Amino acid sequence: MNRPSKRAPLFHLALCGGAIAATAAVSLFVPSLTRVRAALQESPKTVVDEAWQIVNREYVDGTFNQTDWQEIRKSLLGKNYTSREQAYVALRSALEKLNDPYTRFMDPKQYEALSSQTSGELSGVGIRLEVSEQTKVLTVVEPIENSPAIKAGLQAGDQILAIDGKQTKGMTVEDASNLIRGDVGTKVKLEVGRQGASKKSVALTRARIELPTVRYALKQEGGKRIGYIRLNEFSAHAADQMRRAIQDLNSQQIEGYVLDLRGNPGGLLQASIDISRMWMDKGSIVRTVDRRGNNEEIGTNRTALTKLPLVVLVDGNSASSSEILTGALKDNGRATVVGSQTFGKALVQSVHSLSDGSGLAVTIAHYYTPLGTDISHKGITPDVKIDLSDEQRQKLASNPKLVGTKDDPQYARALATLQKVALTQPAPATAQQAIQSQK
Repeated sequence: MNRPSKRAPLFHLALCGGAIAATAAVSLFVPSLTRVRAALQESPKTVVDEAWQIVNREYVDGTFNQTDWQEIRKSLLGKNYTSREQAYVALRSALEKLNDPYTRFMDPKQYEALSSQTSGELSGVGIRLEVSEQTKVLTVVEPIENSPAIKAGLQAGDQILAIDGKQTKGMTVEDASNLIRGDVGTKVKLEVGRQGASKKSVALTRARIELPTVRYALKQEGGKRIGYIRLNEFSAHAADQMRRAIQDLNSQQIEGYVLDLRGNPGGLLQASIDISRMWMDKGSIVRTVDRRGNNEEIGTNRTALTKLPLVVLVDGNSASSSEILTGALKDNGRATVVGSQTFGKALVQSVHSLSDGSGLAVTIAHYYTPLGTDISHKGITPDVKIDLSDEQRQKLASNPKLVGTKDDPQYARALATLQKVALTQPAPATAQQAIQSQK
């Protein structure tokens, strides 16, 4: 691999995808700007200048989309802002000149939401909610494993009638979630109704909860034992959850895998690298290039968990980190890709916290698949292309339980591909043998 010897590897700093994890900026100012920083310290201009400095230092395009970035700084700092909101508007307007939707400013609330999303954790009681179409009542869809809700005996179908004494009638899921979430160790009281039972009051202590981003199952398909894994997002816990899924399925003597990345918008770059290494024993994963032309090629490290046949499912919403993983598996001949053309996002971002609790995502590099393909605005073309009709998409969206079944046309094609292309050939080893061969 070609890695610069005197700088931190790019993938340790970078994030990728529709969901981008938060990393604190170490130093936002160069020494020559110390006096400027002191003068701005209590002004809304502080955040404006912090953001400008980060873009000036890191942005992937050294021409800043053919704009005079120094002149933009003069303009930004030449204005008088009467509120932080005015400064935010001016900063967003300046960033728009880069013509890059992925380089963006986030106010404190947006930044906090992004940080929570990509951490793969939340502070709460661990229930997924919906407003029932039939009853119009706030209802538990699923209690999350190892959560306070599970320990308190809450079940799917339970109705949440009140939260800390506040009736939930007419309340949205978002409003209810905001009331239920809170600091770890604090308490929340829910009034719960259950069919065939009297309503009851349940006191729960909020905890830090790891959100499931990986779901998996052993499927008996046409006499074959298939491991089905669906990855929704590349969060901070995605790699650990993927490892547990593969290891559990390996122990059940499966004969092949379907890895479902449909609708996965991306997330942490490091998570996509770690997960790629679970499926590939050798080969390149991705190559990144920054604005100075520095190349960094990231490869496997002989830590694959299985060598069993693999089909990857993708669609038009499989983006960024999903495309890194798909591109690595496809280019190295490790998997057959089935589904629709992927999104086509070949950019890497870093995210910085700013001094007032807001944040900035900035594009820092372009990436290429192992064979050198630039997928930007083009995406990855599946080996077996099958697009869903509007009717089919609507059917799956309205009944998510059909996803990953034979009523799901893309999954059905993935099974057929696994049967015809992979399972008809001699498998390199059983799951257990594959693991042992790498020790």
